[in-house]
Amino acid sequence: MSAQIGFSRMDTKTQPMSLGWLRGLRDYWVLTKPEVNFLVVISTLVGFHLGTRGSLDGARLVHTLLGTLLVASGTATLNQLMERDADARMRRTAARPLPSGRLSAASALGFGLVLSVVGGVYLWLAVNALASLLALSTLASYLLIYTPLKKRTPWCTFIGAFPGAMPPLIGWAGAAGHLSREAWVLYAMLFLWQFPHFLAIAWMYREDYGRAGLQMLPRGDTEGRAMARLLVGYSLALLPISLLPTWMGQAGMLYFLGALALGLMYVHSSARLARARTNALAKRLLLASVVYLPLVFALLMLDKTVG
Repeated sequence: MSAQIGFSRMDTKTQPMSLGWLRGLRDYWVLTKPEVNFLVVISTLVGFHLGTRGSLDGARLVHTLLGTLLVASGTATLNQLMERDADARMRRTAARPLPSGRLSAASALGFGLVLSVVGGVYLWLAVNALASLLALSTLASYLLIYTPLKKRTPWCTFIGAFPGAMPPLIGWAGAAGHLSREAWVLYAMLFLWQFPHFLAIAWMYREDYGRAGLQMLPRGDTEGRAMARLLVGYSLALLPISLLPTWMGQAGMLYFLGALALGLMYVHSSARLARARTNALAKRLLLASVVYLPLVFALLMLDKTVG
């Protein structure tokens, strides 16, 4: 009986410690922005798949995805470190590990640097120098150019789209060791896709961004008219670009018809938000954007015609 009581007491003491360890692990996981990395991995995968000539090298694919994921996770961690003060002022981010105080800045710095350096070196050694340089240049431009500009100019969204569209190029470089015009079509697709996606987020959280001093929408555009023009313009520009793989012989009619239908859906969702600028429609456009990208890339891989 006494032994059972003793075991019970020991269990109650160790349980909080184990839960604390799990919470800490979860906080580090949150620093890597896994929801963003899901799209990074998909975009890298499609670049690798389409850049492959002949049979796909499974081991090389895993190396490319893992290295890219490490660098992307390091970038996300260091980004949250740089923006911890702004995050503390926004309702949707105040509970993140850094602004809430659950993790220290030093811990995040060390974690982010380790992920970034290990990822870059891993890509260099296990894949090739081009893939590593592309990944590290993405990290540098995202952290040193895009992130500081978010407090200075609404052009930050346009500038941030350049590193944001890099994952397909990393994947292509990992498979082929060089970049071709087909790779740049993928880059252009992801570049243009980002604008309706991020403008929807910026409109939904415009008050939060205003409190934090982040300029994610056109300056002085309180009614969203300039945003509306951007939404329609970029979604319309994406539509013909997304059909280029068929014209270039990279995919067949299955992809063409699917990309056309998905593109029209994306334009429709953007146009609806442009007409009636409500948070509900912004949320629907955000959902449409996260449906569009994986599906159009999946169709492109499924209907690949170049062996």
